[in-house]
Amino acid sequence: MYFLASKIIGFFFVPSNFILTLTICGLLLWWTRFAKFGRRVTVASILLLLIAGIAPVGTALLLPLENRFQSWDPSRGAPTGIIVLGGVINPEVSIQRGEISLDKAAERLIAAVELSQRYPTLRVVLSGGNSDILHPGPSESEFAAKFLEPFGIQRDRIEIETSSRNTMENAVNTARLIMPKPGERWLLITSAYHMPRAIGLFRKAGIPIEAYPVDWQTGGWGDLAKPSFSLLGGLNDLDIATHEWVGLIFDRLSGRTSTLFPGP
Repeated sequence: MYFLASKIIGFFFVPSNFILTLTICGLLLWWTRFAKFGRRVTVASILLLLIAGIAPVGTALLLPLENRFQSWDPSRGAPTGIIVLGGVINPEVSIQRGEISLDKAAERLIAAVELSQRYPTLRVVLSGGNSDILHPGPSESEFAAKFLEPFGIQRDRIEIETSSRNTMENAVNTARLIMPKPGERWLLITSAYHMPRAIGLFRKAGIPIEAYPVDWQTGGWGDLAKPSFSLLGGLNDLDIATHEWVGLIFDRLSGRTSTLFPGP
């Protein structure tokens, strides 16, 4: 029930969904006695769309998230293992096409291949179920394991966690799977913008975790001087950033993390 409620509530916290809902409500009012108010709402929603899509608002919110953790430093030596979060594979399309369909966060699996080949004794943990409410089926982790095998990563090296539907469940279920011991070092592989929230949740679950950020969306603060020439591109950045910031606030208020903005 919690997962379903979070999906429904989260829908309206996505800026693009909010602007679309506002636009529809404004248009519907045009044919009522509140027509004047409806026109104002419609104009306001269009202005919001232009600001969110063209101005680097999303970039400004993404940069602190992506700058929170730097690239992993290999000088400390080989880690115990890696934990690769889902959000990489589309299970539904993979089933329908009979081929593994990678999403835009495919760098998570690329990093897993690179590290697994560099450290032959590394434990490889894939964490991710199927969060699609309408199309339940095989987990992302099962497909990810199949993806890694042709790169020389034997199946017996790969451990999969198949029931998680969000990052909190990733942390709790992975902790149960690997049962981390004192002195172990685990790398968490996920998108750079997602890393602060993920690190906070995994630390709370009791895993000695280090950040291995990938899938960068920004290049640096200089990006703030670059307006978006695609409304959808700007909105997408804003949607991603808002989702993470709202998640950080909610996780802290609910006690799922120990700090509001987890860092190194």
